[in-house]
Amino acid sequence: MRKVIADHVVEDIHYPVEGNYIIRLKSHVNIPPVKPGNFAQLLINNSPDVFLRRPFSILNVDYKKRIISFYVKIIGKGTGQLGKYKKGDKVNAIYPLGNSFSIPGLGNKALLVGGGSGIAPFILLAKELRKNNIRTTFLLGGKSKKNILLTEEFEKYGEVLFTTEDGSLGEKGLITDHSIFQSAHFDFDKIYTCGPEPMMKTIGKIARQRSINCEVSLENKMACGFGACLCCVTETVEGNKRVCMEGPVFNVNFLKWQI
Repeated sequence: MRKVIADHVVEDIHYPVEGNYIIRLKSHVNIPPVKPGNFAQLLINNSPDVFLRRPFSILNVDYKKRIISFYVKIIGKGTGQLGKYKKGDKVNAIYPLGNSFSIPGLGNKALLVGGGSGIAPFILLAKELRKNNIRTTFLLGGKSKKNILLTEEFEKYGEVLFTTEDGSLGEKGLITDHSIFQSAHFDFDKIYTCGPEPMMKTIGKIARQRSINCEVSLENKMACGFGACLCCVTETVEGNKRVCMEGPVFNVNFLKWQI
């Protein structure tokens, strides 16, 4: 897989809601093929407290305009500093990194479950599923309506269901409590999920109970992105694996999770 290691220029930053932003970076070189689930390591300059690159799932790619997009939730100094960048500022990026989601056979039905910023890899995945004629349903969850983003984009690719903890959009409660999981018509062939680990573990348990193939995208902390530092390892049935290299996408049955 060919990788880009180059300075990019900030095209724009958009804050759809406080604490969350979408940053689009323009490359001066052609962007290599990016698969759904791949991520990038971004170098955040101008901050004495941020030394290491930060990993971000790739939200979208415009190959013609050479623009790559990321959905970022501010959780620390690095993501906060990146969110202060202005149009024209430079960001050094390395991508595409990691593995990708696998695509089921023609005619299958897929459920994509995203909690919070876990929706980030799902636009590229939805595009790939459509290319393969996979019927797609999205289940998105957040604390409130304002925390669920990109709904119009997802609606282009399939049915979109919601849960919010305050009941302001869709069903009230946790995403794992949505009525779709009790439906007699729950007949999906594949489940993809990304978000908080407790959520993914519950979705994995549901998938295992129903004998449904399920892939999760892990969000472990990373430093190098190349498998050298070993700070992102996760325990699997075959021993410790590097999330940045063997992941971030894993079949839930491969992970040594107590579910």
